[in-house]
Amino acid sequence: MIDRMGAWRRRRVLAGMMGGAAALAAPSILRAAPSGKPVRVGGTLSLTGFLAQTAVIHKIASEIMVEEINGRNGFLGRPVEYVLLDDQSKPEVARSLYEKLITVDKVDLIQGPYATAPILAAMGVAQRYGKVMVQSSMGIPKLQTYDRAFPATPFGPEPDKTYPNVILDAMAKFPTPPKSMVILTSKFPSAQFMALGMKEQAEKRGVKVPLYLEYESGNRDFGAIAARVKEANADFLWVGSLGLESNLLLESLRKLDYAPKNSFHLYPAPGPLALSPDGDKALCSTFLEPDEPFMSRPGMKRIAQEFKDKATKANLPYTTIDAQACGMVSEWQILEAGVNGAGSLDDEKIAAWLKKNKVTTIYGSMRFDGPFNHGDAAQLIKQVQNKEWKVVWPTEFAAPGVKLMAS
Repeated sequence: MIDRMGAWRRRRVLAGMMGGAAALAAPSILRAAPSGKPVRVGGTLSLTGFLAQTAVIHKIASEIMVEEINGRNGFLGRPVEYVLLDDQSKPEVARSLYEKLITVDKVDLIQGPYATAPILAAMGVAQRYGKVMVQSSMGIPKLQTYDRAFPATPFGPEPDKTYPNVILDAMAKFPTPPKSMVILTSKFPSAQFMALGMKEQAEKRGVKVPLYLEYESGNRDFGAIAARVKEANADFLWVGSLGLESNLLLESLRKLDYAPKNSFHLYPAPGPLALSPDGDKALCSTFLEPDEPFMSRPGMKRIAQEFKDKATKANLPYTTIDAQACGMVSEWQILEAGVNGAGSLDDEKIAAWLKKNKVTTIYGSMRFDGPFNHGDAAQLIKQVQNKEWKVVWPTEFAAPGVKLMAS
């Protein structure tokens, strides 16, 4: 399911003009194919390691976007070549690989990796060489202090405040709003950051937190942790999880004959949790799902179908596009807009253009003139219903007939 590559092995995805022919309304005969020396865009993803279950989604989304961009005009009339390396879910490997991409492979542009820790490692290298870096999944905006780093996902500048309050607003609509909450989190930087924000905001609203517990990133043994969760027996379980951690935790709780009354999961692998018998009515963070009103956004239906086709060929267990895939789609849309807007591959010019202009992405219109180059927050809550993720909060973003359900 996942490409296995050594840390130094290069994967190039060079799509021809036919890959994105459906991207434009104009007949293809009127468009010139990209030609000349390829524009090489380098990046890493966690193709192996504990982040791989989610990073493979980003890889597929990148392949779709390279095909689409080359089906238009490439970058400034030249075809795009994606040089992708495996950072093995390790920040120190990501750091070395971005150094290699810039100094040895001499890529023209870079794209950010998946997850906060690798992103921060890559950002330090980007800053050293003055490269623009668009990233989709760094959950601690205040650490994005590099002036040429841009977010592709609308976290907003303070997600540790805005996101917990979106969750608390949703919980207040339960028939019996929870009065207590267990907070369990990975020590992964962004998860830990959000967990502390959740604790602070919950307590401000009078929700007690009888247990706050952290575990090592990539943990696979949740037996003892599950026992602590069962003993606390709170009204709500908030989990700062990544990848398969939520599945493993819920399985451990089931072995103890305990099911949380309601639960929220921060960054789980979307397919495994949705399809798990333990995942029914689980809540999760998102920024869109493939339902209305999101499917009416330009290009969304086409990209959703392309993702489904490629995910099926890759034997992914869950082939529906979600916010993880769309984060990478947005990365490429922002980079493409920056290159076209600046009319240049020069990093300084691209960064200057992005700071002054809005970009239409799969997430809607995004701006980069706020704190840490962030614009407005647009967090949503989704829920597993009949083994599918559905946006349930805020209600104006829920598909017709879809409602928040308590367990």
